[in-house]
Amino acid sequence: MNKKRVVIKVGTNVMTNRDNRIVVPILNELVRQIAEVYENGFMPVLVSSGSAIAGKEVLGECLAKDDATRRQIYSSVGQPRMMRHYYSLFHNHGMRCAQILATKRDFSPGKHRENMINCYEGLLDEGIVPIANEDDAVSLTLSMFSDNDELASLVAELIKADALIILTDTDGLYTGNPDHKDSRKIDEVHHEEEVEHYVQKSEKGEGEGRGGMKSKLKIAKETSLKNIPTYIANGKQKNVIVDILNGKKIGTKFYA
Repeated sequence: MNKKRVVIKVGTNVMTNRDNRIVVPILNELVRQIAEVYENGFMPVLVSSGSAIAGKEVLGECLAKDDATRRQIYSSVGQPRMMRHYYSLFHNHGMRCAQILATKRDFSPGKHRENMINCYEGLLDEGIVPIANEDDAVSLTLSMFSDNDELASLVAELIKADALIILTDTDGLYTGNPDHKDSRKIDEVHHEEEVEHYVQKSEKGEGEGRGGMKSKLKIAKETSLKNIPTYIANGKQKNVIVDILNGKKIGTKFYA
């Protein structure tokens, strides 16, 4: 398919409410936008968080005392719940989706990486939207990603994406705490610019997710150096994906 490829990463804080529950209408709006950009010449890949939260919705309290085991249980139970949401929502737009789970080791040179490339290329050629997530059931210690921002960057490099969009719960990179009136949003970052100091003390964190703004900034700069323009934007902003891909100044753009 002769479409531009875009990787869209959706963080936990985008899709949950204050009670840490998945908000299906938000997922529906994101899928609606993905369907729209697909019709307008883009082939999307979705990197989605949310499996652990979805697992907690199903199980409630987990009896496992070990943190790592609890994470494995919640994620294993929640992953099919997330895919059921996505399958239904994409089906409503006449689209198909598929699940790809991976660990960090799968991106190392070798047969696993080749198999992943073949899978992504096959799905993209068929017009099927890959939905990527970390394989939390087996991804522990050295095989873990730092967060799904890192996974999204590796996927973007793997498929030679034309853009990476990281959706979070702030409007982009700010010169200070986004809640402070003196802080201003940074619209553009070129690869030689030093902007790391802006998030050292103003980082908000990501609630149930692992990656905060400091991580997103690091990943955005690394991805842009791979010649992939990268955006950090607010996933709850109306039409955010469509507007970014239409060239509007939304969020913070990191130039390739």
